[in-house]
Amino acid sequence: MSGNDERPIIIKKVKKVSGGGHHGGAWKVAYADFVTAMMAFFMLMWLLNATTEQQRKGIADYFSPTLPISRVSGGGEGMFGGDDIFSQGTLAQSGQGPNDGGEDTPPADSTGEGAAERAAEIQALIEIEQVLLGQGGEALVSDIALRHVVTRLTDEGLVIEIFALPDTPIFQGDTDVPTPITHQLIEMIARVSSIISNPIAVSAHISARPIVRAGSPGWDITGARSDLVRRTLEGAGLDPGRINRVTGHSDRTPITDVPMDPRNERIEITLLRQF
Repeated sequence: MSGNDERPIIIKKVKKVSGGGHHGGAWKVAYADFVTAMMAFFMLMWLLNATTEQQRKGIADYFSPTLPISRVSGGGEGMFGGDDIFSQGTLAQSGQGPNDGGEDTPPADSTGEGAAERAAEIQALIEIEQVLLGQGGEALVSDIALRHVVTRLTDEGLVIEIFALPDTPIFQGDTDVPTPITHQLIEMIARVSSIISNPIAVSAHISARPIVRAGSPGWDITGARSDLVRRTLEGAGLDPGRINRVTGHSDRTPITDVPMDPRNERIEITLLRQF
């Protein structure tokens, strides 16, 4: 063989590198999405802890695709100008719920003195509502106490609701002894109610109990609580002649779909409409 035929054979191997593993960038996108989701989650937790029920409703209405256009239950100005997302069936301006079929203006065919009286009465109730919730000025009670209050204007009148929270009851156990916050709120309502002379109705409600007890004590509990509210209102200066009715509803009229929800334990003080 000649020398030219003994040249070495060189084999070139090409290593193909795919885009996977630590050389790719897809994991960075997934990680960024995860961090963004966690940030949104912790922001939500902070908002739930740092805001009142009325403010949470305002946030929910702010991001809602549709907004109510009624003057009474329309969203307020600013992010915290509305209400919360936990009061079922409520919309709207800070502390206000739906009209429940009521109108804040007289019917189209209403004329004369009666229509003017109705309009004036509704305006007075709206002003009381704004005073109660501290809209346009300094609140009469602390923000902690206002977490327990929501209002709504109905055909019957202005309903002022004091309700329990999962970690904060409004009465001590199954008694008619109110907590200091409840007592403070009732006295505040008595003072604000003196702006008008409308009659007042008081009702008490409790949440369902996990164990059925003999004798249905819920009727006795709510009856005693509503009467306690009446006495507290009168002790704070309310004219006793304005009390129209005092009722206890036991656990028969829950406000949420979960009968044992603490939110169902509440006191309702209604400034009744006269016109």
